[in-house]
Amino acid sequence: MTARLLYVMDPMCSWCWGFAPVAAALIAQAREAGVPTRLIPGGLRTGGTALDASTRKYILEHWQAVADATGQPFRFDGAMPDGFVYDTEPACRALVAARELDAERVWPLLASIQRGFYERGLDVTTAPQLVEQAEQAGFDRAAFAEAFASADTRAATAADFSWVQDLGIAGFPTLLAERNGQLALLTNGYQPLESLQPLLARWLQQAACA
Repeated sequence: MTARLLYVMDPMCSWCWGFAPVAAALIAQAREAGVPTRLIPGGLRTGGTALDASTRKYILEHWQAVADATGQPFRFDGAMPDGFVYDTEPACRALVAARELDAERVWPLLASIQRGFYERGLDVTTAPQLVEQAEQAGFDRAAFAEAFASADTRAATAADFSWVQDLGIAGFPTLLAERNGQLALLTNGYQPLESLQPLLARWLQQAACA
C-alpha cells in the first residue's frame, strides 16, 4: 500500500498564503502517520505583462479579503510596484528545482518565498531573488541556480502545470489524498484547520487499515 498527500498550490497565490498554516498542520499530521506530502506547483499566472493600475487594485482588494478571512499578514504598501509582471512560473519552477534536489527542503523554501512576497514585498519572480531564498533555505547556491535554469526543470514545471490542468483543478489551494493510485479530494479552496483535520484523520485511518 502506498499513500501520500498531494498539495497543489502556487507560491504567489494569496489564498495559498492564507492556507499556509493550515497546510503545515495537515502535512505534519500526515507525516506523524508515516504519510509523506508531495508539493505540486500549479501555475496560477504565467507569462503576462506588467500590471495596470486597475488590475493591481483588484489584486490588492483580493489580498485584503484573504487577510480578513485568514488572519495572515500582508504588506500592502509598495506591493507590486509599477512595471511588476505577475508571472508565477519562476517561483513555481524554484519549488520544482528544490523538490528534485531535496524534497524535505522544499517546504522551508516555499515558506520563504511566500513570506518574501506577501510580508516583505520582495520580487520573487526573478532568478537572483529565488536563488537567494533557496540559499537561505539551505540549498547550495550554485547547484540550485544550475537546477533552476535547466531545461529539465523547465520541462518538469510545465509537466506539473499540465497535470493540474488535465485533472481539472480550477483553484488553489487543493489538497488531495492518494492511496494506491486513487485520489480523494480533501479540499479545493481555503478551509479552516478544524474542518480539515477530522477529514484527514479519517482518511489516514482508512489508509492504515487498507
